[in-house]
Amino acid sequence: MDPRRRILAVSFAALLCALSAQAAARPDISASEKKAAPAERTDPLPKRLAGVDVQEKLDQSLPPGLEFRDDRGRSVRVGDYFDGKLPVLITLNYSNCPMLCSLQLTAVVDGLKQVELTAGKDYRILTLLIDPAETPQTASKTKARYLRQYGRPEAAGGWHFISGSERNVRALAKALGFQYAYNEERKEYVHPAAIAIATPKAHISRYLYGLEYHPKTLRLSLVEASEGKIGTTVDRLLLFCFHYDSSEGRYAPVARNIMRLGGGFAVVALGGFLTLLWRVELRKKKRLSHPGSEHRT
Repeated sequence: MDPRRRILAVSFAALLCALSAQAAARPDISASEKKAAPAERTDPLPKRLAGVDVQEKLDQSLPPGLEFRDDRGRSVRVGDYFDGKLPVLITLNYSNCPMLCSLQLTAVVDGLKQVELTAGKDYRILTLLIDPAETPQTASKTKARYLRQYGRPEAAGGWHFISGSERNVRALAKALGFQYAYNEERKEYVHPAAIAIATPKAHISRYLYGLEYHPKTLRLSLVEASEGKIGTTVDRLLLFCFHYDSSEGRYAPVARNIMRLGGGFAVVALGGFLTLLWRVELRKKKRLSHPGSEHRT
């Protein structure tokens, strides 16, 4: 990148950090504008949701030796998807899911479509199919459906759908902290709407929840998980200014870091201004010591 453009981009990111901090520091809106806080849940969960949860296991490693089959019918291991270079976004779904999987994967795709980083080039996606009856054929059809939605043909080699024995599926789900159940009456799996993001060395870095994934949160989560291996100077600057707030499910501004960054820019700006004054004064002295020199040929 051209140095001037890089400086402009970094300056813009610093301004964005400052504006975000200012917005975060605004006084609360009036009580009439606030939404009423939901009452604390006291009734038990429905029976079909019993045992469905996410137990976060941040920084824990995933078992590399667990064996599965990919969407092309090849025998693969979990470790095959972690090369020490690219982070991996992991989802838990199955092809015959009547509703939730479709909503979740569509939400993931919608978010990733707004991120310049591309699956296969900048990160990988790994979808664990929890139904042991899955075949490579059904996995391949499901993959093709969401690749069409993603709209980036080059991502075909970067999104992997894997299936396997119930024992291995549950072992990987347990390592991820995903707890799911099977509803015998409805003949369907009940699972949480969440994704995990892992580092290139297969350590869990972040969990994102729900059926909407904000592009900025996805991008910063991937950049953070990559340990600086992907992304731009602006991304790294934003990560300095923003830290993930699990209670809000997004990256929020960190006032202390923003103040440090602002102080650093102030020092640099002052130094540049003093250097400019010094150079102007130096030119004046040269002209006074060599009068008429500017007219010589």
